Amino acid sequence: MDLEEFRAEVRAFVAGHAPDFKTRSGVRSPENEQELKSLLRWVADLYAAGHLGGDWPEEYGGAEDHDPMRDVVVREEIARARAPMPASGSELAAHALIGFGTDEQRRRYLPSIREGRELWCQLFSEPGAGSDLASLRTAAVRDGDGWVVNGQKVWTTNGHWSDLGYLLARTDPEAPKHKGISAFAVDMRAAGIQVRPLREMTGTSDFNEVFFDDVRLPADAVIGAPGQGWMIANASLAQERAGVGASVVQLQLAWEDLVKLAKAVTIGGRPAAELDDVRQELAGFRAEVDAVTMLARVSMERWEAGREKATDAPMAKLLFSEVNLRLAEYALSLLGGRGVLVEGDPDAFDEGRWQDAYLYARAYTIAGGSSEIMRNIISERGLGLPRELRA
Repeated sequence: MDLEEFRAEVRAFVAGHAPDFKTRSGVRSPENEQELKSLLRWVADLYAAGHLGGDWPEEYGGAEDHDPMRDVVVREEIARARAPMPASGSELAAHALIGFGTDEQRRRYLPSIREGRELWCQLFSEPGAGSDLASLRTAAVRDGDGWVVNGQKVWTTNGHWSDLGYLLARTDPEAPKHKGISAFAVDMRAAGIQVRPLREMTGTSDFNEVFFDDVRLPADAVIGAPGQGWMIANASLAQERAGVGASVVQLQLAWEDLVKLAKAVTIGGRPAAELDDVRQELAGFRAEVDAVTMLARVSMERWEAGREKATDAPMAKLLFSEVNLRLAEYALSLLGGRGVLVEGDPDAFDEGRWQDAYLYARAYTIAGGSSEIMRNIISERGLGLPRELRA
């Protein structure tokens, strides 16, 4: 089956199995237990159909002849249907376990991820270690055969729903900062763990703070060997490249929604889409969306061929997030005063969809490395410019 035949199969599967609840812009959490159950059932269906986990070992449901571009197609079609994406924490943890976990850890955790029985969150970022993740300070100290963890994590998507956490903690404070980090599998119900949902400006709580107060972990909680955490994290994060195509589809859909908005609202008694300056703006956005699409396509081709450049992912992330933000800003300008009306207000256009998109669009320019960090990576690693002066 070629990729286009596979795409048609996935599109039909998504249409018949995707959960029927409202999805929002960005990376969001279920809003209640019913949505959580629907999400886990949806993920289990995707694994059972072979649309997720094709790159896993065959004994855990993977396929020997797996084509990594199929992962790209699956995420594009999920995005095109505006259906919820699988939780990234579970997928990152799965790849960490596949690449570095023990046989016992794989047998314990992988089936429960595939079957939607357990949800993982990603415990990486900290208040002082976001874009510079290697500066993390959460500490895991040996205590007999196990470990004791103290510290704080933040921006933990799904933390309040998760059964398990994929944790990075510093285990050797004397080692260089990239070398003294270890990875752990953590029971989120362990004594000493406190999860506090963060109420965001979108009105929802997708992120959480997670506090560790003398949390005891068994010896077999370590993924890989102590000190390998940075390498394990980078190896698992590399698997996120399959999601680039989904981001492009989301941007294309946002442009289509903007065109619909311009046709629906009026300025001076005429549909906004009939005005020359509005048409110019729409055409300009279309050109930018096409440019991001082509850049992502080239990046994915290099990734598939094993020739990916250090600047590919930063460029795609930077351009997507900045174009997405300006597109949402322009949508609100077309709405005028109605642009401030939120979901639940009877006069809000499209149930407040554009205001929610605008508020989350700003988060996209920060999450996963801010636009400033992305520009530094592109300039220093791609263009060979002098490094930014650092204190």
